[in-house]
This record gives sequence, C-alpha cells and structure tokens, in this order.
Amino acid sequence: MRFQSYFNTTVILIKEYDGIIPLTHFLKQYFSQHKKHGSKDRKYITHLCYCYYRLGHSLNELSIEEKLRVAIYLCNDSAGEWNILFDETWNNWSAEIYERISFIQTKYRTFSVQNIFPWKDELSENIDTIVFAASHLIQPDLFLRIRPNHEETVIEKLQTNKIAFQQLSSTCLELPNASKIDDILNIDEEVVVQDYSSQRIAEFLSIVNYQPPTVLWDCCAASGGKSILAVDVLQNVQLTVSDVRISILQNLKQRFTKAGIKKYDSFVVDLVKPISQITNRPINIILCDVPCTGSGTWSRTPEQLFSFSEEKINEYAALQKKIINNTIPHLSKDGYFLYITCSVFKRENEEAVEFIKKTFHLELIKMECLKGYSQKADSMFAALFKKDSNRHA
Repeated sequence: MRFQSYFNTTVILIKEYDGIIPLTHFLKQYFSQHKKHGSKDRKYITHLCYCYYRLGHSLNELSIEEKLRVAIYLCNDSAGEWNILFDETWNNWSAEIYERISFIQTKYRTFSVQNIFPWKDELSENIDTIVFAASHLIQPDLFLRIRPNHEETVIEKLQTNKIAFQQLSSTCLELPNASKIDDILNIDEEVVVQDYSSQRIAEFLSIVNYQPPTVLWDCCAASGGKSILAVDVLQNVQLTVSDVRISILQNLKQRFTKAGIKKYDSFVVDLVKPISQITNRPINIILCDVPCTGSGTWSRTPEQLFSFSEEKINEYAALQKKIINNTIPHLSKDGYFLYITCSVFKRENEEAVEFIKKTFHLELIKMECLKGYSQKADSMFAALFKKDSNRHA
C-alpha cells in the first residue's frame, strides 16, 4: 500500500506544480510542509515526479495517472516495488530501454519517442534525434573532474570508501548520480563537480596559443566551473569574471577561495548593453558561456522539457547576439573568443557561429556539438574563434 500511496501523492503534486520554480524547489517546499514523509518517502515520491516529466510532450492525451504508469515503466529497468501498480497486461518489463519503448509503442499507438523532444527540426547538426529523445528517460550520471596533482589522492579516497566509479580519463570520473562524496572529497579543491561535456571544454582551451600570463575574461561566469577549468588547463591565467547578478559573484568568491584562486578581478555587468573598457590589460581570451535554453541539460531537469515552448529559442538567440556584440570588441588582436552553450538548438549554436563570422570576421578554429546523450551526460556546443590582427570588424 505504501507504493500506491506514493503514486497517489505524486499525482496530486503533478496537478499542483505550475513550473514557475524548479521542481526540486517545489518538492522541498512540499516536504517541509508535510513532515509525515520520511527520507524513503521523499526519495520515492521525488523519483516518480521526475519520471513523469521525463516523458516530455509524449502521450499528453492520457490522464496523469496513466501517463505516470507509462513513465514508471519506461524509466525503470525492472518493476521492483512498483509491480503493485501494474496489471498482467504489463508483462514485458525488460532491462533494455528500447525493448520497453517497443512495448509501449505497441500498447499505445500514439506513442512516439520523438514526441518526448518534439523539436527535431531545430536540433544542431549530427544529433541522433531518436537516441537524444530517448536519453531523457534516463537519469544522468555524476561527473567529477580531478584537479591538478590530486589524482592519486582522489582515487584512493573513493576506493577506500567503496564508492563505485569509472575513470574516463586521467581527470574525468563517472559515478552513479546518487553517490555521496561531500564527506569524502574536498569539493573544488581536489575535484570539481562538472558534467562530462563541460569538462570537454578543456579540448578547446588547449588549442589556445598564448605566452603566459594569459588574460582571460569569463564574461558570463555563473557558477564559475569553467573559470576553474581554464585556470587548471592554462595554468598562468590573469582572470577576470563578470555576471549580471551580484549574488553570483559573492558565491564565486567563496568557491574560488576553496579552489585556491586568490588573484582575480570581478564586476557586475549587464552584457545586453554596450560596456566601456574592462581592464587596462589586453584581453587574450574571452570565455562566453551565454545564457541559453539549457536544452542540452533537460535530462537533469525534465520539468523544463515538459514546459518549454519553441518561441523561447528566438528570445535566447536574440539575447546571445547582444552579448556577442558587446564582448568581442574587447578582444585583443590575435585574441581568442570561445562561445559556449548548453543548448542543442541550431539557432543558438551554428547560427550564432555564422553571425560571429559575418559580423566580426573572426577565424573559426574549432566547432563541435558535444553530444553527451550517449554518455549519460549533458549535451553542449562550443566554438573557438581567433581574431586576425590584420583584419578589422
């Protein structure tokens, strides 16, 4: 009866949730007001809520109850405790996700995997629309980036505490999403919690050919993970960070302290407006991780997939062009401009690249859609440009 109760509570919560705040915050508010739910109750109810939104825009014609059953079936590789919710017609529960998808396609003729993520015509180049859409049914893994000189210590701590992990490279570790590491590893000092695709930005930074010290401006710094990555990859960096929110920069100060980054400049700026001189030093690299739809990360926040409307793509694309227009002019001669999104939409990605080439005549060095969907990771986009000192915008 407990699991039927979890199911019933989830249906109520889905009916109440309006998408205005992140689902995780909504659930925290609910649980703080309903103390009767213990830790296991919260775990199961939360899991069911996320399962429901993982179906995205598919089967919207079904009732919440029926769609939730389909979601439970597709998002779990075995019936387990949820068996009580299903009758004998659900007799083909396979550990292989595409076999479960095939069963649902037979049971519900209107079901299509692509309807989970219905904007296939908007996707960046070379994305497998079926595999990408299906990836939203799977909870992404936790990825850690080992910082310089900490590899041996980090591996030893994880092994000693019997934490399962897979080492993808000398610096990248993949762990089950629910892994508890906060009491084992020194976050931001020894490791950075950073998605696999985000770690691959190091491949672009490694191309940069500048004699240190390198002046780098992280113009949309947000949580600062890519600033720390740049410091680790380029080593001798004179760092400047900015963001539109002062609270972000206050949080960055604490994070940089843990990361051992002491010397840097920071300022609050709204990059949709033209800005005056940033620093007295020529800026060799602009790292421009622009605000975007976040569509490459929706397997982590599936409620955003569920509530997204296509017109938002143009809104973000217009915002990104304003930021590009107001940052590139501050780049030094022979400087590098690294454009990054966590979007899978070509209007935010390839079309932005064409805008940069046409407007500022920068040389495109490397461009790639970082497809994390087959790695239980986020998908991103990055393009590295170089300014030709012999040409003028």
